[in-house]
Amino acid sequence: MKVLKTFIHVCLLSLLTATGLQAAEGNPMVLMKTNLGDIRIELFKSEAPKTVENFLAYVRGGHYDGSIFHRVIPGFVIQGGGFDSDYNRQPTAHPPVYNESDNGLDNKRGTLSMARTSDPHSATSQFFVNLSDNPPLDYRNGNWGYAVYGRVVEGMDVVDQIAAIPTGAAGPFRQDVPRDMAIIESAEVVGE
Repeated sequence: MKVLKTFIHVCLLSLLTATGLQAAEGNPMVLMKTNLGDIRIELFKSEAPKTVENFLAYVRGGHYDGSIFHRVIPGFVIQGGGFDSDYNRQPTAHPPVYNESDNGLDNKRGTLSMARTSDPHSATSQFFVNLSDNPPLDYRNGNWGYAVYGRVVEGMDVVDQIAAIPTGAAGPFRQDVPRDMAIIESAEVVGE
């Protein structure tokens, strides 16, 4: 039953992405306002319940307000949720979340996944948006991947604008930091 449900959701996700339709009924939505424009995100609560609840806890707690996208790799990902505009690491308020990368969802363009260390169950607040289809990041044959838990439903042009910012060294990072800051001004759950 779970496999069928996941298959149906993946088919629906593909259809929604192709047609630009609104999010599936009942899925939480988050509006992320950046200094470059708004990004509206649909969260997949059925497929990634622990990850979605973790992300929502950080959104509701204001963790992302004033944080930056600190890692930009064109054609790959933009990553944020862990540093402020002075490149100070933001403290995590919740324990790491169990990796749900085996949920049948793939790291496709426009999906959100949790960033983590080499420990598969180490994700806290940092996330990334896939700029292209990234199959090497998917769960395969018992090997942990990066848990897909949402997708951009509006504002992929903003994501692409962030991805186009020239990068270099800044703060504690030797590379991949946008030279012009991409700031998450606020993040809020829509419709609560």
